[in-house]
Amino acid sequence: MQTYKISISDTKKFYESLGCDSGGISILSKKSKLHTLYIKNMHVGAANILKQDALSIGAELAVPSGVIIAQDKYVDAVLIGTTKHFETLARKELAQPFGLKELAKSLKDYVKEQNYKTKIMGVLNANEDSFFKNSRFDNSQASFLIEKMIEDGANIIDIGAVSSKPGSIAVDENIELLRIKDIVDTIYKNKYYEKVDFSIDSYSPKVIDYVLNKGFKIINDITGLQNDEVCKIASKYNAQVVIMHMQNNPQTMQKEPFYENVILEINEYFKNQIQKAQSFGIKDIVLDVGIGFGKTLEHNLLLLKNLEHFKHFGYELLIGASRKSMINEIIPTSIEDRLSGTLAIHLQSIKNGASIIRCHDVKEHYQAIKVFEAINSIN
Repeated sequence: MQTYKISISDTKKFYESLGCDSGGISILSKKSKLHTLYIKNMHVGAANILKQDALSIGAELAVPSGVIIAQDKYVDAVLIGTTKHFETLARKELAQPFGLKELAKSLKDYVKEQNYKTKIMGVLNANEDSFFKNSRFDNSQASFLIEKMIEDGANIIDIGAVSSKPGSIAVDENIELLRIKDIVDTIYKNKYYEKVDFSIDSYSPKVIDYVLNKGFKIINDITGLQNDEVCKIASKYNAQVVIMHMQNNPQTMQKEPFYENVILEINEYFKNQIQKAQSFGIKDIVLDVGIGFGKTLEHNLLLLKNLEHFKHFGYELLIGASRKSMINEIIPTSIEDRLSGTLAIHLQSIKNGASIIRCHDVKEHYQAIKVFEAINSIN
């Protein structure tokens, strides 16, 4: 008899290859993945109940030492268990007091299976002040660059005409539309939208309405649907909407950004903006934590490391860290030399739950993602 430790990425596929009984594969899969859930400001009564219930099924709740004597009224805790444990606790806590009923309703969301295909969103900028010069274009180059991105493996092409880099100034929507109109008309005329999806990087209702009427399908809104008119237009065209988080605005966002808890605050922001989108009839939503938009290096790293948390909303997650300054803060590097750091961030983001990667370097990302997927497809 020989043994060796294995790493299983797709438990169902592994148990099928092992020849397990079909009825048991789902059960085994739910017992194979371990989850760690941080619970903040939990009533001490809830902590004591949940700890006993967790222990009774083989899970665990880590709590401060004074919980058993109710030393503090509210405590933080960490719930540790498998998918099966979380599902069992979701049923057990429904009848319990101290806020456990609300916790029970969310436990299943944290372990829900999601299988989104990874998509590459290539970036094209129709403005002269975008931070990475190689992403800029004029109309004479547009068709060539679009065809090259499609050939290189892009699933989505994101086009913008206004810079959102730190310190950038807002542009009048008429100027924005003038910058982008010809290329949008070219896309429509050549029917490029039949080969790849097009996204508009804008929060201007006038621009968004124009491009959605010309074959674009996605609104990439850095303001996260703050403008009701954008919501109305998105609903009118049944467009997919990317809700991004940004603290303050591009002019001020990097002036000492501060959060009490960046994960919880962005979680609350997404909750509110999703509700707003749904109230306008918007159904197709993508979430973007907004790397570099009102965040320090530590904030960015925490969001990337804990990206999987935001999967509980049930929507696709987008990450766009392409050549951003956080790489320079880790290791001083010019914008032109940040491809390696970009790939490292984006591959880790896919591992942590992202399914849409917004980048400048489509060909290199396509190769890296295919290799990454090949490694993770083996059980």
